Amino acid sequence: MEMNAMKDERRRGNFERRRENFRENAPVEENEGQLEGRNALTEALRSGRTIDKVFIASGDTDRGLQRLAAQAKEAGAVVVPVDRRKLDAMSTTHSHQGIIALAAARDYFSIDEILQEAADRGEAPLIVICDELADPHNLGAILRSAECAGAHGVIIPKRRSVGLTATVAKASAGAVEYMKVARVTNITAAIEELKKKGVWIFGTAAEGSIPMYQADLKGAAAIVIGSEGDGMSRLVRQSCDVTVHIPMKGRITSLNASAAASILLYEAVRQRLG
Repeated sequence: MEMNAMKDERRRGNFERRRENFRENAPVEENEGQLEGRNALTEALRSGRTIDKVFIASGDTDRGLQRLAAQAKEAGAVVVPVDRRKLDAMSTTHSHQGIIALAAARDYFSIDEILQEAADRGEAPLIVICDELADPHNLGAILRSAECAGAHGVIIPKRRSVGLTATVAKASAGAVEYMKVARVTNITAAIEELKKKGVWIFGTAAEGSIPMYQADLKGAAAIVIGSEGDGMSRLVRQSCDVTVHIPMKGRITSLNASAAASILLYEAVRQRLG
């Protein structure tokens, strides 16, 4: 019995090691817009192309590599040190030279440009704020719904969030070409900026204080959608003017982030149509 238990334990250990190895070396979904090697990133930066994220080999002391990463960061990219094995798994050219970058599918806008879009249309601002969404398909679907609903812009954070990657662009079904997306360093600071400009902030949560039908979305409004797993972060939740919930009648008590965004956006459309 003891020998069998030891064998089972070894099998479990081997399984866990294989699973971790698979996770670490799993292929990355993004290939389109992926820039590999120093020259590719250098030329992209020189041309003014928007870079979302840069993965650099952790522990590499090459000054040229570090200088290139610093230039990308100065241009607005998020720089992420990773193990070389991850770079090897990501690489399609097998010649990444210790650095891989993901170019944005489209340039980002500022919050002021989003508000100006509303002013140009003669409408009260309608904005979606995504608090650390990680799934590119979710963000793409939100962009699509926001564009269809006539929203004026979407705000995402630089860190702990997917950017305007090729997968996001594809999932948006073309909406990324029309929807203004602002990428900010700090979501709570962005919320405070919107508040100062007269925008009311509605956070979505299962335990929200009022049902969405009682929220006045006719005026200047920003709808906050939390992350897929944890919802809104504590500081973002505290920054909201009010939290709202979507009435649930079934046995399942939560919705996909993009589905929740669509429901709130079209409640705003319903109210604004009068």
